[in-house]
Amino acid sequence: MTTFNDFKYVFQMQFNKNFGYLPYYVILQIIISLGIVIGFTYLIGSSDTEAILFLATGAPTLVLIITGIVLLPQQIATSKTEGYHQFLRTWPVNRCIILVADTLIWLIVVIPGIVISILVAHFMFYPGYDVTWTLVPALLLTAFTSIGIGYGFSYLLPPQLSMALSNVLAFGSLMFAPINFPMERLPAWLQNVHDFLLLYSMAEVMRDALATSTFAASTGNYVNLAVWGIVGFCGTIVLINKK
Repeated sequence: MTTFNDFKYVFQMQFNKNFGYLPYYVILQIIISLGIVIGFTYLIGSSDTEAILFLATGAPTLVLIITGIVLLPQQIATSKTEGYHQFLRTWPVNRCIILVADTLIWLIVVIPGIVISILVAHFMFYPGYDVTWTLVPALLLTAFTSIGIGYGFSYLLPPQLSMALSNVLAFGSLMFAPINFPMERLPAWLQNVHDFLLLYSMAEVMRDALATSTFAASTGNYVNLAVWGIVGFCGTIVLINKK
């Protein structure tokens, strides 16, 4: 019961602190998701069903990635600059509770953008969704991994460096990661790199969950994400407990 009360207290504190920014984050995620689903169709200049399906299934993945590696690090960097990070570490609660509470808040932020992008893509383009029950675990695993990695380098690096790295990762995931296009379009060496990185695995599990008759994620994709997520959160716990 004590753990639940601690979680309730921490969640309320963190939610109230960020309440003024949360609507902005929600709107931003909706704009990003719609920009990918609709705006990228003008860029590729094609109504090919496969291309549309890549955009439709890639948009939720990018929303989760941008939340975890861009918005979250920016929020933590601001907290460090304001001194709130040091204040947070004085709370008489388990540090894991702080991470779980923050993770839940960011999950709430990303859900509207994901739902709206899926619905808009369906009614505008009819890309050929074939949703399975794996959507929920795929979404949660992708979100936890993205948030875990965002937490990890945000607590490890100074605010300026973490914000710079988040921008580099956002640009790389948008332009050079096989999220909105097939892996085969990349050079062979970059394909080999993505086999070990988390971005391609995120895209694969989300594509498999949203269009299982067209795409298929491997067990290795799920294992890869789980390893990255565990490393991110465990590293964050070590850093946040470090004196």
